[in-house]
Amino acid sequence: MSHEHVILTGAELTIENLTGVSVYGPEHEKVGVVGDLLLSADEMIRSAVIDVGGFLGIGAKHVAVPFEALQFVHDGVGGDIHAHIGWTKEELKERPEHVRTDDDVGFTVYAPPLV
Repeated sequence: MSHEHVILTGAELTIENLTGVSVYGPEHEKVGVVGDLLLSADEMIRSAVIDVGGFLGIGAKHVAVPFEALQFVHDGVGGDIHAHIGWTKEELKERPEHVRTDDDVGFTVYAPPLV
């Protein structure tokens, strides 16, 4: 059974829709979760911080990637939103860790729900 993915556009690309979603790599393996979004001064999303590894956000490495590197999709009407990226978990882990600075305008913080 295959799922048809619909690419999110325009008004669907909101902080509420994008933070906390699972990110899948080139082999359709889960590589992390979008933990935070970094905004430019004009409030456009410029980067996504992916939490790679860890468990429920604890012990994860926080890696910033250009927003354009991610493709956000959902599984049809009302379907779960997730993202695809062209990097593997290992390649993301090799990237420098993102540390929040005062230059991070509009930095958002996502706290995963406790399950």
